[in-house]
Amino acid sequence: MRTAFFSEMGFVGKTPRTHKNMRTEFAWFVALDADHVPIKAIPTENRIIYDLGVLIIPKNVKNFMNMDIVSNMKRICKKVAFMQEGPSWYYQSLPLHESIWFLNQMMSVDIVFAHNDIDKKYYEGLLEKPTYINPTLMIEDSLKDIVKVERSGVIIGGNLVRWYGGMDSYMVALELGHKISAPQMGRMDKAELNVEDINHLPYLEWYGWMKELNKFKYAVHLNPNTIGGTFSLNCAYLGIPCIGNVHANTQRLCFPDLSVEHNDLVTAKKLAVKLKNDNDFYTMVSEKAKSLYTEHFSEKKYIMTMDTNFNEISKLK
Repeated sequence: MRTAFFSEMGFVGKTPRTHKNMRTEFAWFVALDADHVPIKAIPTENRIIYDLGVLIIPKNVKNFMNMDIVSNMKRICKKVAFMQEGPSWYYQSLPLHESIWFLNQMMSVDIVFAHNDIDKKYYEGLLEKPTYINPTLMIEDSLKDIVKVERSGVIIGGNLVRWYGGMDSYMVALELGHKISAPQMGRMDKAELNVEDINHLPYLEWYGWMKELNKFKYAVHLNPNTIGGTFSLNCAYLGIPCIGNVHANTQRLCFPDLSVEHNDLVTAKKLAVKLKNDNDFYTMVSEKAKSLYTEHFSEKKYIMTMDTNFNEISKLK
């Protein structure tokens, strides 16, 4: 199926497997041999070029409000899909006129791709469109030179703001008795840099992030949102036990023994203590995660899943 992704990014064409900032969207492009087309550079011709166009609506919609993106895509795509970006409720956090524009774009597509099972249910109810899971993915080619090192410390998957649930992660991480680190994310309150108990990593592109993540012994990511779940997936690939939200597919499928309901800090803290004190449990979770990563999220598995999705999509009227 000839596929293209449409987003706010400015480049046109393919993404090489050697791309160092291999975030999930780039991994999708590679695995599907898909093109990328900037939203503001959609060809003006009326000629079908792609069987499927996948729209990633920018989080900052202000610069796109004067566009009917889906109508433009339908001139060159047989079918148009919306791809979830961020929490399923994100559009409702925008000013009302932007929220309505966002909803109208979603309502105009033929197909929806979601990150997680619970998001799939949400979009099926909201949009009443055929909805499929587009799994979070890593392209591992650039990681072959990363070797296991002596690990220490705990990394939390976000900052001390509601978006990431970082305060919850921090409180659970304290139970592990190790130095706590955190990445610097876009929604970080700069005042957090004054919290002496947290070592803040500089912003890193994906390859650098994976090399840095490889140094940590534990991870906690109690993000209340169900999104792509790359943090849990990265940890699983490296075999770093991660306590996190059971409703994120990457967390639940790779770390079934460390997945908790949102707000269940009692269980999360108990699991942290067990990881710290029970070496056999730690080793079991670590090895199991690497195996489950391969079973559920390898590139081979991803292609099989998307081939099934595409086969079903091709039968839609």
